[in-house]
Amino acid sequence: MVTVCRKLKKLADDDPRRVLHSFKVGIALTIVSTLYYVTPVFKGFGTSTIWAVLTVVLILEFTVGGTLTKGLNRAVATLLAAALGMGAHHIAILAGDKGEVILLGFFIFIVAVIATFLRFMPEIKKRYDYGVMIFMLTFSLVGISSFRDHETFMLAYKRLLTIAIGVAIALVVSVLVLPVWAGEELHMLTGANLEKLANFLEGLGALYFGEKVRVDEMKIKALLQSYKSVLNTKATEDSLANLARWEPPHGRFLFCHPWKQYLKISSISRRFACLVEALSSYISRSESQVATELEKHGNIIEACKEICKESMNAMTVMAASIRAMTKLSGSKQHMAAAKEATNRLKISLLEEGLLLRETLQTCTIVSLLLEIVSCAQEIEAAIEELAQLALFESSDQVNAGSGAREKRVADNDEVHDVVIVVLE
Repeated sequence: MVTVCRKLKKLADDDPRRVLHSFKVGIALTIVSTLYYVTPVFKGFGTSTIWAVLTVVLILEFTVGGTLTKGLNRAVATLLAAALGMGAHHIAILAGDKGEVILLGFFIFIVAVIATFLRFMPEIKKRYDYGVMIFMLTFSLVGISSFRDHETFMLAYKRLLTIAIGVAIALVVSVLVLPVWAGEELHMLTGANLEKLANFLEGLGALYFGEKVRVDEMKIKALLQSYKSVLNTKATEDSLANLARWEPPHGRFLFCHPWKQYLKISSISRRFACLVEALSSYISRSESQVATELEKHGNIIEACKEICKESMNAMTVMAASIRAMTKLSGSKQHMAAAKEATNRLKISLLEEGLLLRETLQTCTIVSLLLEIVSCAQEIEAAIEELAQLALFESSDQVNAGSGAREKRVADNDEVHDVVIVVLE
């Protein structure tokens, strides 16, 4: 029991909204259960009232998008299945008492085969799998029950109405009581992933290239491990993007918000994380030898240090831009500085090419750093496209600056750093 309580406490500490969602489910179930206790309502719907309770249990999800998706799928699937079920019932009656059983069984068989096969389609599986399953279930229930109860219309009508009541109650509670929007979750996750990649570059510069940045605030080893969670977010991002498409406009997320662009940014971020993982694994396997080799080439290590520093600052500005939904204005300077450092690095490689033929470790690190800078430029271009599609606001002051890092602040707070550019 102590172990279970500790795990529950950890779940609540990791995300307090889980506790709030649990209360929301309790509130919704309490509201819908009153339909069973009110005698006039129960007399009107009878035992079909239980479908409203089951609907709330089945469709009330953590996010508004999840609840809306399941609710619409369930309502539309129930309506179509009830209509087809009544049609199948009337056709089966024409075949007489003996033929009715055969026809009803045949109709149920055909619907089950087709619906189950449709669930294998990727498009159906991704968006309408729950609806197809409910369609198959409802058609079977209507078809089977119609054999004993010929009041098929009233049966379907009561079930459809009680399911609609359950969907309505679940949606009202989900939207009005501290809503959790899937689109907002995807938005914040994208910015957080970019910040984790910036953390790695900071740790890399601090540990291997002597760029001592923010060492006192976070252990370097933790910084070097921060990228790993980025590699495992694809399923979560795809799910959130799919749910976000169902959500109504809210806050600064307008109708037809470009959710696919977030997936594009996330895809490039995962490629960035893969390069980072390769670099981290290579350095960790031969840390002492790498340090010895880099010490022999001062120009190369200085260029690598500059690449890590400027790429880190650029990624930090990108993360802040997504979080604040403002157009990029400071990352270009950092990316230009990183690009210039890569050019200096290439020149140094040409000058010391004869020496580097026997130092494969250095060549590998340099090659991965060049790919990282190129990937960061792709992320910057994708964010600029997102800012254009989503109509991000321009900002005269952005979270940027040499060595400046974005701070996690409350939604009502603002953090601005002034960028001063000195042209030689």
